Amino acid sequence: MQIACIVEGDGEVQAVPLLVSRIIRESHPHLSVRVFTATNFRGRDKFQHRVVVQRAVDGAARRVGTGGAVLMLLDADDDCPVELATRLLEWAREARSDVYTAVVVANREYEAWFLAAAESLQGHRGVGPDLQPPSDPESVRGAKEWLTRNMPRRQPYAPTRHQASFSAQIDLRLARQNSRSFRKLDTEVRRLVDALQASQT
Repeated sequence: MQIACIVEGDGEVQAVPLLVSRIIRESHPHLSVRVFTATNFRGRDKFQHRVVVQRAVDGAARRVGTGGAVLMLLDADDDCPVELATRLLEWAREARSDVYTAVVVANREYEAWFLAAAESLQGHRGVGPDLQPPSDPESVRGAKEWLTRNMPRRQPYAPTRHQASFSAQIDLRLARQNSRSFRKLDTEVRRLVDALQASQT
Protein backbone atom coordinates (compact mmCIF):
# COMPACT_ATOMS: atom_id res chain seq x y z
CA MET A 1 0.00 0.00 0.00
CA GLN A 2 1.24 3.44 -0.90
CA ILE A 3 0.20 7.05 -0.27
CA ALA A 4 1.62 9.74 -2.56
CA CYS A 5 1.64 13.27 -1.16
CA ILE A 6 1.31 16.58 -3.00
CA VAL A 7 2.80 19.42 -0.95
CA GLU A 8 3.55 23.12 -1.31
CA GLY A 9 7.08 23.58 0.04
CA ASP A 10 10.55 22.14 0.43
CA GLY A 11 10.12 21.58 4.17
CA GLU A 12 7.05 19.43 3.63
CA VAL A 13 8.81 17.07 1.23
CA GLN A 14 10.21 15.12 4.18
CA ALA A 15 7.93 16.36 6.95
CA VAL A 16 4.57 15.33 5.52
CA PRO A 17 5.44 11.67 4.78
CA LEU A 18 7.06 11.44 8.21
CA LEU A 19 4.02 12.85 10.00
CA VAL A 20 1.56 10.76 7.99
CA SER A 21 3.62 7.64 8.68
CA ARG A 22 3.48 8.37 12.41
CA ILE A 23 -0.31 8.58 12.28
CA ILE A 24 -0.46 5.29 10.39
CA ARG A 25 1.83 3.53 12.86
CA GLU A 26 -0.42 4.69 15.68
CA SER A 27 -3.72 3.81 14.00
CA HIS A 28 -2.67 0.70 12.03
CA PRO A 29 0.46 -0.63 13.75
CA HIS A 30 0.48 -3.94 11.87
CA LEU A 31 0.27 -2.46 8.38
CA SER A 32 3.13 -1.50 6.10
CA VAL A 33 2.29 1.63 4.13
CA ARG A 34 4.85 3.51 2.05
CA VAL A 35 4.31 7.26 2.21
CA PHE A 36 6.26 9.57 -0.10
CA THR A 37 6.10 12.99 -1.74
CA ALA A 38 5.16 12.81 -5.40
CA THR A 39 4.94 16.54 -6.13
CA ASN A 40 6.32 19.67 -4.48
CA PHE A 41 4.63 22.77 -5.90
CA ARG A 42 7.25 25.03 -4.24
CA GLY A 43 4.62 27.62 -3.49
CA ARG A 44 0.92 27.89 -2.95
CA ASP A 45 0.04 29.62 -6.24
CA LYS A 46 -0.10 26.42 -8.27
CA PHE A 47 -2.94 25.11 -6.10
CA GLN A 48 -5.09 27.84 -7.64
CA HIS A 49 -4.96 26.29 -11.11
CA ARG A 50 -7.24 23.37 -11.93
CA VAL A 51 -5.09 21.99 -14.75
CA VAL A 52 -1.91 22.06 -12.67
CA VAL A 53 -3.59 20.38 -9.72
CA GLN A 54 -5.19 17.72 -11.87
CA ARG A 55 -1.92 16.99 -13.64
CA ALA A 56 -0.22 16.52 -10.26
CA VAL A 57 -3.01 14.23 -9.02
CA ASP A 58 -2.81 12.13 -12.17
CA GLY A 59 0.97 11.85 -11.85
CA ALA A 60 0.73 10.84 -8.21
CA ALA A 61 -1.97 8.29 -8.99
CA ARG A 62 0.18 6.74 -11.69
CA ARG A 63 3.05 6.37 -9.23
CA VAL A 64 1.00 4.60 -6.55
CA GLY A 65 -0.90 2.43 -9.02
CA THR A 66 -3.61 0.02 -7.98
CA GLY A 67 -4.10 -0.08 -4.24
CA GLY A 68 -2.66 3.40 -3.69
CA ALA A 69 -3.95 6.75 -2.52
CA VAL A 70 -3.18 10.45 -2.97
CA LEU A 71 -3.01 13.02 -0.17
CA MET A 72 -2.86 16.74 -0.95
CA LEU A 73 -1.75 19.04 1.87
CA LEU A 74 -1.35 22.82 1.89
CA ASP A 75 -1.69 25.88 4.11
CA ALA A 76 -4.91 27.87 4.28
CA ASP A 77 -3.17 31.20 4.93
CA ASP A 78 -6.14 33.59 4.92
CA ASP A 79 -8.52 31.34 2.97
CA CYS A 80 -11.31 29.25 4.46
CA PRO A 81 -9.83 25.74 4.89
CA VAL A 82 -13.16 24.02 4.22
CA GLU A 83 -13.90 25.91 1.00
CA LEU A 84 -10.35 25.43 -0.28
CA ALA A 85 -10.31 21.72 0.51
CA THR A 86 -13.73 21.20 -1.11
CA ARG A 87 -12.62 22.85 -4.35
CA LEU A 88 -9.35 20.94 -4.55
CA LEU A 89 -11.00 17.62 -3.79
CA GLU A 90 -13.51 18.22 -6.57
CA TRP A 91 -10.68 18.92 -9.02
CA ALA A 92 -8.78 15.85 -7.83
CA ARG A 93 -11.76 13.55 -8.28
CA GLU A 94 -12.41 14.95 -11.74
CA ALA A 95 -8.85 13.98 -12.65
CA ARG A 96 -8.79 10.51 -11.08
CA SER A 97 -12.05 9.25 -9.66
CA ASP A 98 -10.55 5.75 -9.53
CA VAL A 99 -8.02 6.62 -6.80
CA TYR A 100 -8.63 7.20 -3.10
CA THR A 101 -7.91 10.89 -2.53
CA ALA A 102 -7.89 13.26 0.44
CA VAL A 103 -7.23 16.98 0.77
CA VAL A 104 -6.14 18.54 4.05
CA VAL A 105 -5.69 22.27 4.56
CA ALA A 106 -3.70 23.37 7.61
CA ASN A 107 -5.24 26.37 9.34
CA ARG A 108 -3.43 28.77 8.96
CA GLU A 109 -0.20 26.96 8.24
CA TYR A 110 1.52 23.63 8.86
CA GLU A 111 3.50 25.13 11.72
CA ALA A 112 0.25 25.82 13.62
CA TRP A 113 0.31 22.09 14.40
CA PHE A 114 3.64 22.59 16.16
CA LEU A 115 2.09 25.36 18.22
CA ALA A 116 -0.81 23.07 19.10
CA ALA A 117 1.65 20.52 20.52
CA ALA A 118 4.17 23.08 21.77
CA GLU A 119 4.73 21.41 25.13
CA SER A 120 6.16 18.34 23.43
CA LEU A 121 8.80 20.52 21.72
CA GLN A 122 10.26 21.77 25.01
CA GLY A 123 14.05 21.46 24.88
CA HIS A 124 14.03 20.05 21.33
CA ARG A 125 16.44 21.66 18.85
CA GLY A 126 17.01 24.58 21.18
CA VAL A 127 13.35 25.30 21.92
CA GLY A 128 12.83 26.86 25.33
CA PRO A 129 12.23 24.43 28.21
CA ASP A 130 9.05 26.19 29.30
CA LEU A 131 7.34 26.49 25.92
CA GLN A 132 3.55 26.58 26.16
CA PRO A 133 1.01 26.70 23.32
CA PRO A 134 -0.91 29.88 22.57
CA SER A 135 -4.56 29.83 23.60
CA ASP A 136 -5.71 29.33 20.00
CA PRO A 137 -2.85 27.95 17.88
CA GLU A 138 -4.74 28.14 14.60
CA SER A 139 -5.51 31.83 15.00
CA VAL A 140 -1.84 32.84 15.14
CA ARG A 141 -0.69 34.78 12.09
CA GLY A 142 2.94 33.86 11.52
CA ALA A 143 3.43 30.55 13.31
CA LYS A 144 6.97 30.37 11.92
CA GLU A 145 7.78 33.70 13.56
CA TRP A 146 6.20 32.52 16.82
CA LEU A 147 8.51 29.51 16.80
CA THR A 148 11.53 31.70 16.02
CA ARG A 149 10.80 33.87 19.05
CA ASN A 150 11.03 30.76 21.19
CA MET A 151 14.28 29.45 19.73
CA PRO A 152 17.92 30.52 20.10
CA ARG A 153 18.68 33.85 18.37
CA ARG A 154 21.16 32.36 15.94
CA GLN A 155 18.93 29.41 15.07
CA PRO A 156 15.67 30.88 13.74
CA TYR A 157 12.99 28.47 12.66
CA ALA A 158 13.36 27.39 9.03
CA PRO A 159 11.14 24.76 7.39
CA THR A 160 13.97 22.97 5.61
CA ARG A 161 15.94 22.67 8.87
CA HIS A 162 13.20 22.08 11.41
CA GLN A 163 9.93 20.93 9.85
CA ALA A 164 10.76 17.24 9.60
CA SER A 165 12.43 17.17 13.03
CA PHE A 166 9.47 18.87 14.71
CA SER A 167 7.06 16.56 12.86
CA ALA A 168 8.90 13.60 14.34
CA GLN A 169 8.81 15.09 17.83
CA ILE A 170 5.33 16.51 18.42
CA ASP A 171 2.82 14.71 20.59
CA LEU A 172 0.05 13.60 18.24
CA ARG A 173 -2.48 13.56 21.05
CA LEU A 174 -1.79 17.22 21.89
CA ALA A 175 -1.95 18.19 18.22
CA ARG A 176 -5.34 16.51 17.87
CA GLN A 177 -6.59 18.07 21.08
CA ASN A 178 -5.63 21.65 20.18
CA SER A 179 -5.98 21.81 16.40
CA ARG A 180 -9.11 21.15 14.38
CA SER A 181 -7.19 20.97 11.10
CA PHE A 182 -4.79 18.41 12.58
CA ARG A 183 -7.77 16.31 13.60
CA LYS A 184 -8.83 16.53 9.96
CA LEU A 185 -5.42 15.23 8.87
CA ASP A 186 -5.64 12.40 11.39
CA THR A 187 -9.15 11.47 10.24
CA GLU A 188 -8.31 11.58 6.53
CA VAL A 189 -5.15 9.50 6.88
CA ARG A 190 -7.02 6.84 8.83
CA ARG A 191 -9.81 6.89 6.25
CA LEU A 192 -7.37 6.42 3.37
CA VAL A 193 -5.62 3.51 5.06
CA ASP A 194 -8.94 1.86 5.95
CA ALA A 195 -10.03 2.18 2.31
CA LEU A 196 -6.77 0.75 1.01
CA GLN A 197 -6.97 -2.13 3.45
CA ALA A 198 -10.56 -2.89 2.49
CA SER A 199 -9.68 -2.86 -1.21
CA GLN A 200 -7.17 -5.66 -0.67
CA THR A 201 -9.53 -8.00 1.14
